[in-house]
Amino acid sequence: MHCQLVADVGNTETVFGLLDLSGLEVVQSWRVSTRVPRTAAEYRVLLTALLADGPQGVTSIRRGVIGSVVPTVTRTLRESMASVTEGPVFEVTADSGLPISLDVEEPRTVGADRIVNTLAAKTRFARNTIAVDLGTATTFDCITAEGVFCGGVIAPGLSAGLDWLARSTAKLPTVELVPPGTVIGRRTETCIQSGVFYSAIDAVDGMVARIRESWRPDEGSGAGEGRQPDDILVVATGGFAPVIAPHTRSVDRVEPFLTLQGLGIAGAYLADR
Repeated sequence: MHCQLVADVGNTETVFGLLDLSGLEVVQSWRVSTRVPRTAAEYRVLLTALLADGPQGVTSIRRGVIGSVVPTVTRTLRESMASVTEGPVFEVTADSGLPISLDVEEPRTVGADRIVNTLAAKTRFARNTIAVDLGTATTFDCITAEGVFCGGVIAPGLSAGLDWLARSTAKLPTVELVPPGTVIGRRTETCIQSGVFYSAIDAVDGMVARIRESWRPDEGSGAGEGRQPDDILVVATGGFAPVIAPHTRSVDRVEPFLTLQGLGIAGAYLADR
């Protein structure tokens, strides 16, 4: 099996993935902390160990693809990925020339994760889509069926709320984000879990509703012919998506690997140019 190695570098975690050369099948993925400083040599050792313990049947890693919102990590990681791949290592940016459009005021400020989410949504769904990325930050990306990123929303992520409570109060503990057994907690820990968990659910549903009221992707073009303006697919991705999205009313489907797939699709496109 010939694969490509992709890296989604976020502020808290970096997700590595092995994907087939089309970018649609995720063979395996790993999460590591971005906050741990690493040299290129240390990343090389880490990647070598992960790949050695990876799936059977991978005969070669043809290329690497990086999508990073942490510039200090990008160059170091690119050097290390080049040592474990046979071909080039691509970095996805707003200037990569991917078959999408960034219809916003400052396209070069759009994060690589939002760029590849747009590419993945266009390729996989071909529908007007709100991509809800539940990671370090919670982002809502408005993406048309034709692959136009129209902007969106950035809000604090779930871990930020938990960390803030633990840091800013004398007696509130750090707790794991899990669905609480009841809305009304009877211990401090369950009160915090309920507050963060249900606040996140209500925030997702509330923001999606507001976006639906404001965004009419089909107006002014023939792209939406035959569809109602509110025919919008809501897709959740990111590390917290499997925990939060099933409890919402607005999310249609959970796609934990949407960003990795977008990186893989980008790699296939850039390699063929």
